[in-house]
Amino acid sequence: MSTHIFRTIRNSVKHWYIPLIVGVILIGLGVYTFVSPEASYLALALLFSLSFLLSGIFEILFSIANKDVLDNWGWTLGFGILTLAVGMLLFINPAISMISLAFYVGFLILFRSISAIGYAVDLKRYGISDWGVLMLIGVLGLIFAFLLIWNPILSGMTVLIWTGLALITSGVFSVYFSFQLKKLNDLPNKISDRLRNQIELVQQEVNEELRR
Repeated sequence: MSTHIFRTIRNSVKHWYIPLIVGVILIGLGVYTFVSPEASYLALALLFSLSFLLSGIFEILFSIANKDVLDNWGWTLGFGILTLAVGMLLFINPAISMISLAFYVGFLILFRSISAIGYAVDLKRYGISDWGVLMLIGVLGLIFAFLLIWNPILSGMTVLIWTGLALITSGVFSVYFSFQLKKLNDLPNKISDRLRNQIELVQQEVNEELRR
């Protein structure tokens, strides 16, 4: 029996709604990029910086709160710090070109997509049936990120389109991921104390066998 299941039964995921908030922020940012293409680069950079600052803070808090529950909490902490750093850079230097903004977003989405793929694999181990959807979203995020990073000569409007798509894809993953975390969060409540104790005993026996 997987130790992932044991850990899920013992601990509930704390603040599962934080990825939902981050996802809504990213989706809103992506939609704004589409509906307001005439906005100046300065306005976009300031909006991006505030959004990334909030997202980074939320992700850092989420990772620390769940360090004893999620195997990849360190990745979430790292990406939260990275997102916060990008937000600070954009806030300090908002007068950047759209190409530079696309690079910032591209690298951020690249790392987030790699993390998304890792979380999809983790959810598969937990027995979540929808892990494939999360994997697909992570792969799409990688594609959009590569397009932003390796095509700096695209026209301004095209850069805006790919930036918006990348943000929306990353946001959709965060929203979907949050609901999968909620499933894990609800799992311990569906298991009786007797069964939970039996599972704990089985885990102890497994650990003892592994030490031999």
